[in-house]
Amino acid sequence: MRLVSSAEQAVEHIGSDEFVWCHSMAATPTRLLDALARHALSHSNITLMQLHLENADAVTAPELDGHLRHRCFFAGKQTRELINQGRADYVPLFLSELPKLFRRREQKIDTVLVQVSPPDRHGNCSLGISVEATAAACEVAGRIIAHINPRMPRTHGDGFINTRNIHTAFELDEAPMEVSESRRGDTEERIGAHVASLVEDGACLQMGIGSIPDAALRCLGDRQHLGVHTEMFSSGVLPLLEAGVIDNSRKRIARGRTVTSFALGSEALYDFVHDNPEVAFLDVEFVNNPTVIAKNPRVTSINSALQIDLSGQVCADSIGHRIYSGVGGQVDFVIGATYSEHGKSIIALPSTVRDGQSSRLVAALASGAGVVTTRAQVDYVVTEYGVAKLRGRSLRERARDLVAISHPSFQEELARQARDTLKLNL
Repeated sequence: MRLVSSAEQAVEHIGSDEFVWCHSMAATPTRLLDALARHALSHSNITLMQLHLENADAVTAPELDGHLRHRCFFAGKQTRELINQGRADYVPLFLSELPKLFRRREQKIDTVLVQVSPPDRHGNCSLGISVEATAAACEVAGRIIAHINPRMPRTHGDGFINTRNIHTAFELDEAPMEVSESRRGDTEERIGAHVASLVEDGACLQMGIGSIPDAALRCLGDRQHLGVHTEMFSSGVLPLLEAGVIDNSRKRIARGRTVTSFALGSEALYDFVHDNPEVAFLDVEFVNNPTVIAKNPRVTSINSALQIDLSGQVCADSIGHRIYSGVGGQVDFVIGATYSEHGKSIIALPSTVRDGQSSRLVAALASGAGVVTTRAQVDYVVTEYGVAKLRGRSLRERARDLVAISHPSFQEELARQARDTLKLNL
């Protein structure tokens, strides 16, 4: 490992036409990206690949056009507009498949940018709070460039990288990015309560980040023997872990341990996962593999959507033709829950968008909208107005029950569209 004094020196060997993978989420190596943005101006056609970058404004500046182009496997705040302006590329892909793309050499990777913990006495650094597909990228890359951060939590699992495999590194003490608890209103609280009503004792949970998962978690204090096997988790799980509600005792995969691929939350969350062998940060090819997920009993997946039509088709990555997020791991866990013994998948969302001006439950998805989860895969849809069970239901029954949990202001029109357009008499 070559130790240098600055991020600028660390990236100086990246050349034109290279494919660069960047560590993502709360582990985004912002200092390296800032340096790369300056470095790229004297080069051309560098491809920067990532899932979801945080605090990465420097690499999305207009002056980088022609010098650096993003290849996004998930759209975030800083890459969303680039994609929809045609200045970046979006690759729809199940998250479980992304490491395979790297390991099979279907996607070239020249350099990986990571943020890691300091090495232990054996020279092993940790990818910390975000393993996701970065562990796989490090396996196949020609060069690994690291920001060694003494404040990066050292986590257990698949995220260890030895210094002999790191090409260049610089050290800087910097607090990991934190995400404060999402603001909750009455709508989110009601949705959370409905979601929680579907969670049984012994359930193995997969949930995302945001006000709805947090609201659901707050309603689970009276449950017993819950487990967690999820691509990501946030600070909302801490009270249940500390109270022993989540003990992972009923799982068959990694019994007794919380399984995740990345974490995003508060300093308290990062303190909890630091050097904690009861939390396993594993490669997302394993975590999101539906055949692995399904081995756990009572898998309960909790995901969201942008729009759902009256047949149960779920749009979760775009608003019409405009890419908003990504395919991610939703389908991985929906399938895993489907084949889990007594498993169930839940899609939870507010009934309206834009301050109640539009319904998220629609007769037909917006033109250009991508179907992430098909209507044959959805078990339950939840809004603040209740729960619609879709599994095993006909199109007419689905439409009737989805209209019933839509916002009252739109129910009459949705029922009319179901009758006149879809020929479904509710």
